[in-house]
Amino acid sequence: MNRVVVTGLGCITPIGNTVEDFRTALFAGTTGISPIAAVDDAPEGLPGVRYKQSAQVLDFDPAQHLASGIIGATNRNAQFAIVAARQAAQQSDLLKHHAPDDIAIIMGCACGGRSSEEHEVKGLYTRDARAHPLTIVRTMASSGASNISIDLRITGPTLDISTACSSGTHAIGLAFHMVRSGMVTAAITGGHEAPLSFGFYRAWDSMRVVSPTRCRPFAADRDGMTLGEGAAIFAIETLESAQARKATIFGEIVGFGMSADASHITQPLAEGAATAMRKALKDAGASPEEVGYINAHGTGTQANDATEAAAIHQLFGPRASQIPISSTKALHGHSIGATGAIEALATILALKEKLLPINAGVTQVDPALNIDAITDTPRNASAKLALSNSLAFGGLNAVLALRSID
Repeated sequence: MNRVVVTGLGCITPIGNTVEDFRTALFAGTTGISPIAAVDDAPEGLPGVRYKQSAQVLDFDPAQHLASGIIGATNRNAQFAIVAARQAAQQSDLLKHHAPDDIAIIMGCACGGRSSEEHEVKGLYTRDARAHPLTIVRTMASSGASNISIDLRITGPTLDISTACSSGTHAIGLAFHMVRSGMVTAAITGGHEAPLSFGFYRAWDSMRVVSPTRCRPFAADRDGMTLGEGAAIFAIETLESAQARKATIFGEIVGFGMSADASHITQPLAEGAATAMRKALKDAGASPEEVGYINAHGTGTQANDATEAAAIHQLFGPRASQIPISSTKALHGHSIGATGAIEALATILALKEKLLPINAGVTQVDPALNIDAITDTPRNASAKLALSNSLAFGGLNAVLALRSID
């Protein structure tokens, strides 16, 4: 089995469109949650949407990065993926050291080109308009993976994973196993999503789980999640390859665990989350006692945060209340298929910088949860092993075990 390390990072997020900007905002506790900006094809004021904030990427101009033909053939969702993948590939210099057919592209994306689909459907139902001939390629969830392949000229295994809010984490886990087993020598992997359309906002409003204020994970007064968008993408390869070419190593992926609740389509189950964490540690050959930080799924809803805390207590027992925990969704929002990848990026940076990010906006942690949720300021810590949790609708759980390399 190969050891697998991260040698390139890329991101487009509400708190930074470069990894350096993301890092600065992450440790400063600067939130990307803001009043909802104007939405294409939506009536003014977003009628029927009671919450008024989301985590949007406000300063992304595709024309600064992509040719006009690519912009015309892609949705914002795939544009995020292309640009973030370029960042990761360029930083790692991966393409100069691995054959194109030995590199995998494994992406997580749940919603696809939602805004493009809504635009065409609106024209169909209100004007009987002919659909744009590129509607299919703009809206398919695998558009990001395909366009990364074309942009970087990578010919290895390329696919998209759609498991709702666990998509990005499942994608990274699969890519990790492919490199570890020797199926490929390297991979470009992560998650991307740009779902913030009028229909998307309205659908989530109907579920009554979006905060009317802002996401406050594990807070005593938490009142829901905050929707977001973005991308985080990694270049990964074997430790042997990275060391041979003296590449910068940001961290090591050491384990991946998955489970299904097999219980309820929207209500999470503590046993399912605990199983995924346990399997990630088993895959890593690590014990629960080694975990020094958990980047939680932490959506800020009553049900999710209580269930995830219960799962942590199930796995870690008396030590559960002593493990530092944070959910960075209070900064970058919940970007569905991209969220696990963005949180993996935060976790890798936390381990490398020996600094753990906060649960932003939380003034009092819910005492009933009995966890050590980080508030106020980032915490200096020498954690070597961390878990990054993703717990999706449908009861689909995915957990990465990540280790620092000094």
